[in-house]
Amino acid sequence: MMETDGGMMESVVLDGRSLTLDKVERIAKHGALVSFDPGAEEHVERAHRVLNDLAAKDIPIYGLNRGVGVNKDRLISADFFEAYNRNLIYSHSSGAQPLADDEQVRAVMAVRLNTLLSGGAGIQPAVVRMYRDFLNKGVHPVLPLRGSVGAADITLLSHIGLAMIGAGDVRYGGEVMSAEKALMQAGLQKLTLGPKDALSIVSSNALSAGTGALVLQDCRKLLATADAVFALSLEAFQGSTDPLDEAVHRVRPFEGASDSARAVRLLLQGSQLSDADTAERIQDPLSFRSACQVHGAARDALAYAERLMLIQLNSPDDNPCIIEDEGRIVPNSNFDVTTWAVAFEMLGIALSHVSRISCYRSLKLGTPAFTGLARFLTPDPDQAIGFGTIQKTFTSLDAEIRHLSNPVSADFYSLSGDMEDHATNAPLVVRKTGEIIRLLYYILGMEAMHAAQAVDLRQGLRLGEGTQHAYSAIRSAVSFLSADRPLTPDIEAAAALLESGALSRIVLEQQGGTSYAK
Repeated sequence: MMETDGGMMESVVLDGRSLTLDKVERIAKHGALVSFDPGAEEHVERAHRVLNDLAAKDIPIYGLNRGVGVNKDRLISADFFEAYNRNLIYSHSSGAQPLADDEQVRAVMAVRLNTLLSGGAGIQPAVVRMYRDFLNKGVHPVLPLRGSVGAADITLLSHIGLAMIGAGDVRYGGEVMSAEKALMQAGLQKLTLGPKDALSIVSSNALSAGTGALVLQDCRKLLATADAVFALSLEAFQGSTDPLDEAVHRVRPFEGASDSARAVRLLLQGSQLSDADTAERIQDPLSFRSACQVHGAARDALAYAERLMLIQLNSPDDNPCIIEDEGRIVPNSNFDVTTWAVAFEMLGIALSHVSRISCYRSLKLGTPAFTGLARFLTPDPDQAIGFGTIQKTFTSLDAEIRHLSNPVSADFYSLSGDMEDHATNAPLVVRKTGEIIRLLYYILGMEAMHAAQAVDLRQGLRLGEGTQHAYSAIRSAVSFLSADRPLTPDIEAAAALLESGALSRIVLEQQGGTSYAK
């Protein structure tokens, strides 16, 4: 923790090797300050000395005394270093809107700062201190999100470099202003770029990784929410709990499915479903019976993506890369992120299954043949329509999710004089995965509306301890449909409730053995 004028502020220590998704979120969303592990700063200084030693020997070095891209054959003389680095920042600043919000900017800067601390760039220590100061003083460069093909986010990260040299715009103190003005107000000096500094600022996947880290954190909460909504739907459906049996998951031990089933079992503790005789039901529809397997598939995909992302966050993706303990600089392709870009694609496909199965549960809850309740969960078949037309809404959003789940990582051009003939579109892959999550909150919100309505129509159900809290949370945002009314406000309220974490907290707290969220 660090002392500020407003009291104690959380601090995250960065060392280039132990950044977690949770720490990225704390820096990005909760404004945590950053500081350096002393050993990491020393590592940066040693790597910078290695770079200078190699440069003094007139060894050809990409981005230092040679150009970049197809211009790798062009000699950069020492008297042109500062101007060349400034020109590189200018020429690479070629992004397109939308603009990153402050949370995304902070995530991007935190990720790049941490990877710089790993020592692979050879950058001057003043640059890493500038990243730290930008984060701690709330200087947030105006950063476009479109324009990178995912083979290092060079067209976008350059805007951070612009701000550091006093060019471009930033958000500071709640206002958009020139970087020069913001630096003056924040008490910071413009950065003077040295050899290879510009390349080290722009050539990284930090935009994809920073925004991706936030998406993965959001996805974890979304999947906890999906389990909570399904558990309440199972109560409303009066379905069988047999598919949740620990034994059937023990003999087929897919980790994600087992975790999902465990979460649902805990939510249902104390429910009258455990007393029900389900022998006559034999089999529920697959949208209920297979829910934990489908949610589990997304959990497994998420775990895979998280594992790869942690490697990305804690290792250099610089080209060329300083091998400081060997005194070498090595050309490479560590900026290629195919490995985790395709993991995000897999996650998007898995989430499309979560979406589709939620839609089918809502359809089943509105069908008397499955529930024994009134059609479309109407409170009065003679006077009200109920949840009939809303089916168009959630299935149309599911179509959007299905479209967004289509892979895009393999759609690239050969660029820079045919030198750069592979890419991943990683920023787009991350962005569309985040959009899937946003839409899924609407779809799960509409399922939650169906589940709560069915629970009320059944009257007197004894819900599980967890599902009772989920039901109460939903009813705090959306009241019982006692007569037809415009549903658009209810849809928005339900989605906002779920996105706020009201249901995911219930799941995460019951897994941790703590009290339920109020």
